[in-house]
Amino acid sequence: MPQLSTKHLLGIKQITAEDIQLIFETADKFKEVINRPIKKVPSLRDVTVANLFFENSTRTRISFELAEKRLSADVVNFSASSSSVKKGETLLDTVNNILSMKVDMVVMRHPAPGAPTFLSKHIDASIINAGDGTHEHPTQALLDAFSMREQLGDLKGKKVAIFGDIQHSRVALSNIFCLKKLGAHVKVCGPPTLIPKHIDSLGVEVEYDVRKTLEWCDVANILRIQLERQDIKYFPSIREYAQTFGINKQMLDDLKKEIIIMHPGPINRGVELTSEVADSKHSIILKQVENGVAIRMAILYLLAEKRKV
Repeated sequence: MPQLSTKHLLGIKQITAEDIQLIFETADKFKEVINRPIKKVPSLRDVTVANLFFENSTRTRISFELAEKRLSADVVNFSASSSSVKKGETLLDTVNNILSMKVDMVVMRHPAPGAPTFLSKHIDASIINAGDGTHEHPTQALLDAFSMREQLGDLKGKKVAIFGDIQHSRVALSNIFCLKKLGAHVKVCGPPTLIPKHIDSLGVEVEYDVRKTLEWCDVANILRIQLERQDIKYFPSIREYAQTFGINKQMLDDLKKEIIIMHPGPINRGVELTSEVADSKHSIILKQVENGVAIRMAILYLLAEKRKV
């Protein structure tokens, strides 16, 4: 059976195009499982997974927990807000304490970029990065690309536009790495203040006109404004952002083609897109949520198989 090239999932940058295809093919099988009347398989029956969330999360945490339980793993949930981290315990101490309970895999979200990579160098468990600061969010990029593949087939040569707060988004960076590895053309669109300098060095185009970008793309992946990561004002007001960079139904109606609308959530309705767009026939936002469980099941299963080698 094919194996992943790595024992951790720290970022899309560290995996190969072959790894991505293997994850997709495995997720196809698990998608069949989660649509059956009995949704459980015993694949991780002897595996203990710790979910370490040092940042708030609803969708990602629930998605991982569901994936782990569908695979029959033993699950330990850890939330930093109600832990000894508040008392000054270090990251390594926290994790070593959890590992002394014989944990095999750690799913980790942390506000510091590079925290999962740091951990992978110090402990034996397999680490899955569930988002580290403004760095990467690999499972979101994989489920996004998997959702596009379901709609469009092979992504080679397809045009994908990422709209919004590119500067502060770990989803944007992981998506760019993933889509480029799969041969897609990528364009980013947003206010100049929210587009990182030198982003074109990643092989993406930059556009500031929303309508032009919508006319160009096959897929519009729309990101929210990450106000919690912004220490200064990057645009005059939310209202002005919505008027200049928000996507509404009229814009989609004016296109001479159908495009796919995506959003990693949570949606700020009326800001980056209107409710009419979020709930339209173009939107596969709820499909992304469903696919998230299948993709995370695939990653957990493949990393568990890698540990046996």
